Amino acid sequence: MPFSETVRTPKFWLIAIPVVVLLAVVVGPFVYINFIKEDAPDPLTFDDIGTATSTTAGGSDDTAATAGADDGIDGSWEVAAGSTAGYRATEVLFGQSTEGAGRTEDVTGTLVIEGTTASEAGFEVDLTTLESDEDRRDGQVNGRILETSQFPTATFELTEPLDFGEVPDDLEEITVEATGDLTVHGVTQSVTFDLTARRNGDAIEVTGSMPITWSDYDIDDPSGGPAQVEDTGTMEFALSFSKAA
Repeated sequence: MPFSETVRTPKFWLIAIPVVVLLAVVVGPFVYINFIKEDAPDPLTFDDIGTATSTTAGGSDDTAATAGADDGIDGSWEVAAGSTAGYRATEVLFGQSTEGAGRTEDVTGTLVIEGTTASEAGFEVDLTTLESDEDRRDGQVNGRILETSQFPTATFELTEPLDFGEVPDDLEEITVEATGDLTVHGVTQSVTFDLTARRNGDAIEVTGSMPITWSDYDIDDPSGGPAQVEDTGTMEFALSFSKAA
């Protein structure tokens, strides 16, 4: 039977239509994720910290930029410009797995060091300014997921001192276990995670990521439509601290 006649038969369309739908469901997301969608940025590292360490989140202070180098690491420090924090989550679209990540540089915080011990530390992130590579994701995150109009910030407060053991040489990295209170969506939970710190000239830099189970923070299932989000994600940060004047 010629093809032109075959396509007129009901049997042909009973087979062709499901095949076309299947191809659209499977191939469409594959093409989008692998050839159209921008890849999520890699997890935050020291390389993501900006070079401007002379300006704290609260303003500019040239004296603070040199105080760290002159006076050692004892004393109070403030989160400086170039610091970044954000979230990372795994999304599955019709069986195709990809990552979503949003970031902001609107971070403030303080650090107090006595000898080789961080006795106090904490930072606050403005969640209303989180941005990813997708406007639609940002709308969902700010709206129904994190409800940033009601809960605009996330905070972390150290609850156990961190003993680094020694004052590190410049760019020498030290990893320690940190424990503190993470508050997201109005809910506070104790978290423990690895934190890596180093001196970089007159700055102290720290990086790390904290695991988040959405339901632990009364966050509704982030999944929406065909996009399914795993039950857990991470809050990651790369922070630079300059010596307070």
